[in-house]
This record gives sequence, structure tokens and C-alpha cells, in this order.
Amino acid sequence: MHASRRALAITFFVLACVTASSSEARLAVEQRRRIESQVSQFKTKNHLPSVSVAVVENGAYEWAKSFGMADLENSVPATPHTLYRLASISKPITATAALVLYERGKLNLDAPVQTYCPAFPAKEAPITTRELLGHLGGIRHYRTHSLDDPEILSFKHYSNPIADGLNFFKNDPLVDTPGTKFSYSTFGYVLIGCVIEGASGQPYAEFVRNNVLRPADMTETVLDDRLALIPRRTRFYSKEDSGVVVNAPAVDVSFKIPADGWLSTAEDMARFEVAMLKNRIVGRNTRRLMWTSQKTSDGKETGYGLGWQIGRGFADTVNHGGGEFGTSTFMMIAPVENAGVVVLINLNGGNASDLAPELLKTVIGRETER
Repeated sequence: MHASRRALAITFFVLACVTASSSEARLAVEQRRRIESQVSQFKTKNHLPSVSVAVVENGAYEWAKSFGMADLENSVPATPHTLYRLASISKPITATAALVLYERGKLNLDAPVQTYCPAFPAKEAPITTRELLGHLGGIRHYRTHSLDDPEILSFKHYSNPIADGLNFFKNDPLVDTPGTKFSYSTFGYVLIGCVIEGASGQPYAEFVRNNVLRPADMTETVLDDRLALIPRRTRFYSKEDSGVVVNAPAVDVSFKIPADGWLSTAEDMARFEVAMLKNRIVGRNTRRLMWTSQKTSDGKETGYGLGWQIGRGFADTVNHGGGEFGTSTFMMIAPVENAGVVVLINLNGGNASDLAPELLKTVIGRETER
């Protein structure tokens, strides 16, 4: 009888464990189904060619899925391994590379940028890497916001992206006194690329691969090289005023690689989020520095850290978005909840920034704004 009771107890224990696991699995399945429904509805409503999403939960990469076509003409489905143009979510990658050098004592964030990039001429006031990382350096952005601007609609391929990129703006006056005003600048991040090269003694892309991508296990992320043959790269699309989806102009971003110049997958970008949460690229204190809002010289918070936007709402988040011909991207991390999402769309104006917060709410179980 004693043995029978013991066997029965073990049986009930095992059944209880299975039931608990099944309950957790059912919850995960319901969560995924809701996310799938959210993405499908968003894709249909906005007439998007494809959407790839990835989820980080409990500090781990959990799930990714793609919806729609990477290539409409040839009916090629998108997958979590489809490469999208990251556009400006390349900036957190570049910022992280700079902070690796800071952490190793090779980059003084408050030294004049000419300490590491002598090719950039002295301006009417000193500029520091810290200011550049927080868009407080006074470096201009594009000359206009028109899609016809030759700095946006650029087709020329540059073989020396840092030096050639500097030539676009290095002789222009500053738009603000450094430190006084938040002024978003893609070219400011090109200058950070030059700083990284000077501080590391390595080409920008090589340093990023070895010190950011590799520690994060981002094995699929590559430079956005318009001329190269890159397997699994999506086609890039635009939408006409009539709503018709067409091929996007074949722009070349080789003059702004540190700001807009990487291709990646939903899976790889989720791994980047995990690596940041797990302090695998930079340490906790450095991460905290990156994820703290910078302040102007008069003490006003900018809502932007070092390469990351700071979000307040249903959760405290760090995030960044990107837009370029043929792409719309957004990544969000909720550090307290140890969670994150990635949204990649192969259509400019795809509003990835609208979908990502809704997915993150589902991941962390928040339904309403707090």
C-alpha cells in the first residue's frame, strides 16, 4: 500500500507538472496568435508587401515570423531570415560600437571629435562624441525633407564611405551651438563612424562586426551594399499617391553607413536586443548611460540617450525607428519587463512605429496607457 500510495503521489505530481506546462504553453500560443492577428490586420490595412516581427521575452529571443512577400514580382515569401534595410535603427548599432570603445578607455566621449577624426575641420565651437551620440552636436541633417533631395535620392556608390560621407557636410556651418539644442542628424552619425575608426584603428564596419555583431550572435547582418549580391535581401517598395505599390528607387546609402547603412533580419535584431539586456556587448553601467536621456546645456531633457530614444507610456522603453526608400523599421525594448519587439517592413512609409508598441503591449500584458 505504501508503495502504491507513493506511486500514485508521483503520478499526480507528474500530471500537475504537465498541466502547468500545458497552461504556460497555451498562454504562449494565445499570445502568439494575438500577435499574428495584430500583424495580419496591420499588413492588410496598410497594404504592405511584407512584415517581419520578432519577440524578446524574459530576456531571451522567443519567436519571429514573417508575413507577406519579400519579392512581389516573383512571389517570394518573406521569412525571419529575410534581410531588410535597417535605415536609422543602424544608429543604435553604431552608438553601441562607440560605447564599447568608451568602456575600454579608448574613447573619451567629452574630447573634441578631432582627437579621433582629424579629417573633420574645427568649427566655431568644439563638438564632442557624447553630443553627437545624443544629436546635440549641431551637425545638420539633410538639406531638405523632400524625397527629391539629392542627399536622400542618391544613386552614387562610394567606395570609402566614411571619408566620402564626411565630404557631404564637413565644410558646412553648424545649425546650433553644440549642446544647446536637440537636432536630429544622420550626418552626425557619419562623423561618429570616423571617430570609431580613429579610436579603434580599424575600419568602421570591421570594428562593428567584431565588437557588436559577433558578441550578439548577429550572423546575418551585413552592410547595405546596393551593388553586391546578397542572398535573402528583400526587394524594396514604395507606394504611389494612388496607393499602388511600386519598386522603390534604387538609392545607394554608402555615404551614410554608420547612420543608415546596415541590412538585418528580424531574428538578428531580436538577438541585438537580448545582447543589450544581457550586457553581452557593454556592461550594465554603460548601458544605463546609453539609456538615459541627455540634457541640453540649460538642463532640459531631450528624450534621447546615446543612440536610443527614451519612451514613456504604457511602459518605460528605449527604442529607435528607421525610414528610407523601401523600408520602415522599429525596435523597442522594455528594460524593466526584460522584453522587446522588432518590426521590419519592406515599404517606405510603412509605419512600423505604429505596430511595434501594440505588439509590445501584448508581449508584456499591458492593454492600456498608464
